[in-house]
Amino acid sequence: MRKSHPVRRAVLAGAATVSGIVLLLSLKPASDPGSAQAAGGQLPPAAAGQAPQGGVNGAVTGDAAQTQYGPVQVRVTMSNGKITKAEAVQTPKGGQSDQITANAVPRLNQAAVAAQSADIDAVSGATYTSAGYKKSLQSALDKAKASAGAAQGGGAGTARTVTGDVAQTQYGPVQVRITVAGGKITKAEAVQAPKGGRSDQITSSSVPRLNQAAVATGTAQIDSVSGATYTSAGYKKSLQSALDKAPSGGGSSQAAGEGGGREQTGTGTFTGSVAQTEYGPVQVRITVAGGKITKAEAVQAPKGGRSDQITSSSVPRLNQAAVATGTAQIDSVSGATYTSAGYKKSLQSALDQAGG
Repeated sequence: MRKSHPVRRAVLAGAATVSGIVLLLSLKPASDPGSAQAAGGQLPPAAAGQAPQGGVNGAVTGDAAQTQYGPVQVRVTMSNGKITKAEAVQTPKGGQSDQITANAVPRLNQAAVAAQSADIDAVSGATYTSAGYKKSLQSALDKAKASAGAAQGGGAGTARTVTGDVAQTQYGPVQVRITVAGGKITKAEAVQAPKGGRSDQITSSSVPRLNQAAVATGTAQIDSVSGATYTSAGYKKSLQSALDKAPSGGGSSQAAGEGGGREQTGTGTFTGSVAQTEYGPVQVRITVAGGKITKAEAVQAPKGGRSDQITSSSVPRLNQAAVATGTAQIDSVSGATYTSAGYKKSLQSALDQAGG
């Protein structure tokens, strides 16, 4: 049997040693907990639309998302910045929609809580409902994020973006988004406006002028654009809704006390989301002072034919009941079942915004 040469053994041993050192140096210390934390390995990934982690507590209702089969609106309950509950306060109804809603919404609710964001999968067979749900859920999370920023005491120069409720017009929906900094509107834009045919021309002509007017005045008390009456009215209605939601100032009718914004004073004007009823939309605006409702009014109510009589009889009584109870747990007015139900739904939305 041949014996290995001593020099050859030495060369082989040296090569093995060098290879071992190179291999050790190339290993990544992935198991080092200190390194993993420094690199962010133990932190959850930041996803778009993730629930704000700023100690947000309470219920927040997203804007109603219009779908081909009806509106979808989501309300989330937050605890320390996390979604603890999600529910659909409006969903498509009638015919096959009832079955689709009953099957899809519970699964979407569960997904929202599990994902802690609006980045959830659509439910098979409920494409439109799922899309509307995610849009309204994102709106609720945006509102919670804005509320968290305000509660953390952002400085006067901190800019916040607020989206108003959709205002339905004869020619299509109008929805306004504003940026508020230092209690003033610094930017206004229409995220929805009438489209198609002559509406395109009217929109392109009127919306920029309405945006400029909103920034210039800092309020919704702006002049209508000639030839764009319906678009102007919808713009002002949605703009007022955005101002009502704005955490501070911005031309809204809230009265801030010495302590600052509405989170500390419990004072301000809040417009609820539109509640669709069989006879038309209902939308409620409340004024809150010292944590109590001092005024309630319906800014939208069913109109035309017998609805005019029912509205004129029931709405004042509903307004009084809202002020008297300070909640949405009010009795329906006899003979105005649908209007009462819509009123209470929109009132609850306004109270959610007020933090009540």
